[in-house]
Amino acid sequence: MNAPGLAPGPGYSHVVSVDVPGRLVVVSGQIALDGEGNLVGPGDLEAQTRQVFTNLEAALAAAGARWEHVIRLGYFLLDASAVGVVRAVRTQMLPDGVDPAASLIQVSGLVRDDLLIEVEALAVVPAA
Repeated sequence: MNAPGLAPGPGYSHVVSVDVPGRLVVVSGQIALDGEGNLVGPGDLEAQTRQVFTNLEAALAAAGARWEHVIRLGYFLLDASAVGVVRAVRTQMLPDGVDPAASLIQVSGLVRDDLLIEVEALAVVPAA
């Protein structure tokens, strides 16, 4: 939902309220490594972001969650001015209507010098 008086966010919600019993899923920050541990997209923010979202989807699935369950995404970027690239990939990879709360933080570095982005997620899977 978006609060009155706040401009709608491009691809995110200002407020997410969870009113159902459920299971909290916390996904650690994902980086652009494939299943073999190889970097995907050296120097390419779009390719790295796509791999990060692929990794997030795999982590969510392992916990029995889907994008529709995600309530928050936290973005860590070396260059926040490149957020348009991240938004474009997110729009392609997330189903329509999935607009979790979000924060974007520009950082001076990530765990490896060749990484450009890291994204973490919170999800709530409704109780069956």
